[in-house]
Amino acid sequence: MAVRPLDDEKYILKKIAEGDERSFAELFHWYVKPLAEFVHKLTDSVELTEEIIQDSFIKVWLRRETLPAIDNFSGYLYIMCRNETFLVLKKLAARTVSHAAFEKEAVNEMALEGLENPADEYRKRIELAVDKLPEQQQKVYKMSRYDRLKHEEIARLLELSPETVKKHIQLAVQFIRKDVNGGMDLSIILVLTSTIILQ
Repeated sequence: MAVRPLDDEKYILKKIAEGDERSFAELFHWYVKPLAEFVHKLTDSVELTEEIIQDSFIKVWLRRETLPAIDNFSGYLYIMCRNETFLVLKKLAARTVSHAAFEKEAVNEMALEGLENPADEYRKRIELAVDKLPEQQQKVYKMSRYDRLKHEEIARLLELSPETVKKHIQLAVQFIRKDVNGGMDLSIILVLTSTIILQ
């Protein structure tokens, strides 16, 4: 499966390799939806899809120096997401195995693999920032980000206007990005605070 590359994608990859966050944001927004649709077909889970896509893009950013050497970036990204998906599904399958010895080994293996996932530490930092939000902003952000409710649904449930809900989310994201900015790349914050929408 492939998506038409961005115009001047080689140049954009070169800029990302140099640390250009705007180019990374452009790349992320270009590929995120088709990749999410691809992963969702394999997982049938919005939560798993979001986590896999986030982890994959964080890896792209953390390994950005290697990007100019990739000839088929679209194919590379799909293979990365496919492999990440199979790894996650394999872990889930291992959890359901009833044989105690195998289960213990699988859990130990997962704990080791979890240490290698840089996204986990970043997610914890964002959680801490979310906890600092004013009560109403926090409630709206969590309903949007964690419960995946649309603005109109949140507005109806909280008896707010959709514009107020949108403003709360904007302010929450601004605060979170500012709060974690000292210890995180803006590109990683972008990936972890973007909601992935599936049709």
